[in-house]
Amino acid sequence: QNKKTGAALNTFIFGPDKLDIDTRLVDYKRVEQLVEGFSDYSTSASGALLGKENLSRTEMLDDAAEQVLDLVFCEEETPLQTIVLEQLAKIIGARARSAWADLKKASGSLPSGRSRLGTIVDPLGFWRTSPLVTMNEMDTLTIETTQKLVTLMQSQVQQSNNPMFDLSTVSREETAELASILGQKVWERRSGVLKTGNRLVTQILKITAKKLEIGERDSILLPPIPEPVMAEILSRSNNIEENTTQQSSNRLQNARKKLSELETADSV
Repeated sequence: QNKKTGAALNTFIFGPDKLDIDTRLVDYKRVEQLVEGFSDYSTSASGALLGKENLSRTEMLDDAAEQVLDLVFCEEETPLQTIVLEQLAKIIGARARSAWADLKKASGSLPSGRSRLGTIVDPLGFWRTSPLVTMNEMDTLTIETTQKLVTLMQSQVQQSNNPMFDLSTVSREETAELASILGQKVWERRSGVLKTGNRLVTQILKITAKKLEIGERDSILLPPIPEPVMAEILSRSNNIEENTTQQSSNRLQNARKKLSELETADSV
């Protein structure tokens, strides 16, 4: 049953790319249809609020949290959880590489073309082109798709008339009560939470190993050094050579002088 459910979920969420586990991403158009369809259902007479008109917002959020936690933090791995963790692992990796790229860019560049932060962390440049720290097209697409999904969810929440999602008017008492409820529910599912965390770590390690296996280091073309900078480098190099030659010449003359003095003393 799980195999059939997983196959159906993969087909619906990923479309034609469902079998390419390493590069597949959630199909935004398909998820958009699903979310909009659910939104239309939940606001209809037969929607999610039917029979729950007398429930408080805290009770409705409690019920929603119960369903989400049961789906995500389950002890036995399900097709839905597998998909969620796989996509989450890809998002975490892409976001980490994007954040590293932003930090390097913000630190400024040296005349050599390298960033200041990159030079401090990796002076030899060994990891500079490693697929573990450099973004590729897959990372960019992952971030763009994630941003679209977040925007879609925010839009649906704003358009929804469901008071459960209107968190702008949540009181302090409700916030404290919800925090207590969520903490208790997570504690009750601590075994499932631990197993889910282990599965997420496993997914991250698998993706990392795959990137190292098939990833190729990017070739980086350094920008040309500006003429004033090059002139300064050559000038300093010439000065160093002249100083070295002069010091060597002075030492040679001193050695010859001492040798002459010793020969004179021996002849006497």
